[in-house]
Amino acid sequence: MIGNDLRWDDRGLVPAVVQDATTGHVLMVGFMNREALDATIDTGMVHFWSRSRGELWRKGATSGNTLGLVAIEADCDRDTLLVTARPAGPTCHTGSTTCFGEPPPRGLAALWDTISARARTLPEGSYTAELIRGGPDATGRKLVEEATEVLIASKDAAAGGDRTRVVEEAADLLYHLLAAIAERGVDLDEVLDELDRRR
Repeated sequence: MIGNDLRWDDRGLVPAVVQDATTGHVLMVGFMNREALDATIDTGMVHFWSRSRGELWRKGATSGNTLGLVAIEADCDRDTLLVTARPAGPTCHTGSTTCFGEPPPRGLAALWDTISARARTLPEGSYTAELIRGGPDATGRKLVEEATEVLIASKDAAAGGDRTRVVEEAADLLYHLLAAIAERGVDLDEVLDELDRRR
C-alpha cells in the first residue's frame, strides 16, 4: 500500500501535486501526512494537512470545489506524491481553475468545452448546434457515417494508402462522438469515469 515506504519530512509531511485527470493540468500543491493520505484513500476525496492551522482538511469542505481521487503515485525518491483527481469546480481559492493561472484548454478537453457550450446555447450558424437540434437520429447517423469512414481509411492505409486519412477521419469520429453524447446530456467526465472503473 502506498505510504508504507514514503520518505516523510521531519514534520511527517510530503508534498502532494494535484493533476487534473482529464486535462493533465497541474491544479495545486498541498501537503499530506499519514492521516491525510489515509483519509484520501478511504473516502475517495482528496484531503491535505494544513501546516498553518495544524489540522486535517478535505479540499472543498466549505467551497464545494472538491477533488475526486483517481490515483496516487509516489515519485522515484518516494518523497513527493502525484495525486490525479477530477475537480468539481475551480481548484484555486481565487476562483481560477488552477493555482497556477488559467491554462488554455487543448485537445479533447478544448473540443468538449466548445461542443458542450454549443449544446447548451444552440447558437445560430453553428454546425454543432444544428447537428444537436436534429436529435439522436441526426447525431447517430453522423456517428455511424464517420465510423465507417475510419474503417475505409484504415483499410486503405493497410493496403499502402495514405495514413493521413486515418488521422483525419478519426478526428471527425471523435468530434461526432462528443456531439452525440452532448445531445443526450451526458458529460465527458461520466465517460472517463466509466473508463477508469473498467481499468
